[in-house]
Amino acid sequence: MAGHLPPGAPPATLPSATFPSATFPSATPVPDTAALLPDFLDAQRYDLFGAFWVTVQLALYAAAGALTWGTLLAGLRVSPVPLLRAFAALYVHVVRNTPLTVIIVATSLALHQTMGATLGGGTAKETGFRLAVLGLAAYTATFVCESLRSGINSVPVGEAEAARSLGLTFPQVLRHVVLPQAFRAVVNPLATVLMSLTKNTTTAAAIGVGEAALLMKEMLENESHAVFAVFAVFAFGFVCITLPTGLLLGWISTRVAVRR
Repeated sequence: MAGHLPPGAPPATLPSATFPSATFPSATPVPDTAALLPDFLDAQRYDLFGAFWVTVQLALYAAAGALTWGTLLAGLRVSPVPLLRAFAALYVHVVRNTPLTVIIVATSLALHQTMGATLGGGTAKETGFRLAVLGLAAYTATFVCESLRSGINSVPVGEAEAARSLGLTFPQVLRHVVLPQAFRAVVNPLATVLMSLTKNTTTAAAIGVGEAALLMKEMLENESHAVFAVFAVFAFGFVCITLPTGLLLGWISTRVAVRR
């Protein structure tokens, strides 16, 4: 009969079914963004944005001080009192022709280390920052003074004489008649001075202020294989700070320019 095996025959074995093994695609590893960056851009090693923020703060505070002190010096340069004119002229000529690094170091040595002045800073870091602001403001004020004095000279003499004939004092003539026109006439020169001030903040590294130049020095020492890349990063950072300042002040100059 079909389906029966003869006696002594081995039992029949059915072939085992084979199924293809399922293959699953391996998960694509997510790249580590920190590993893709150069070593000198590692935020855990170098606080690049923090250093440039200190630079911006130095520039802002020093600019405020320089504009204030420079305006006062410009008023003294055109004062009717000979002694005040002599003092302002002597200050401008001496400070303007002294290297800025010497002034910054002198503020630290004379005021802090010799006289013990801290300018209200509770820590050495705060004291160094405030001393740097003081030195930058004292130096930049001389250029603000000369720029503003040229603006004062551009105001017609008859306007000042008319104000004096109305009984206004010299400070009142400066405040209400001369200085408003002088500032409008020298926005572009003041923009150049302020952009130079931003770049001059690098001298604060001489007294240990942790701004961009001090960080660049540390990075150049540790990343000697990427010298040009480090220079390029910091140059780009300063361009990002100074270029918008120049564009903004240029736009302001066209808006407030005195049309004669």
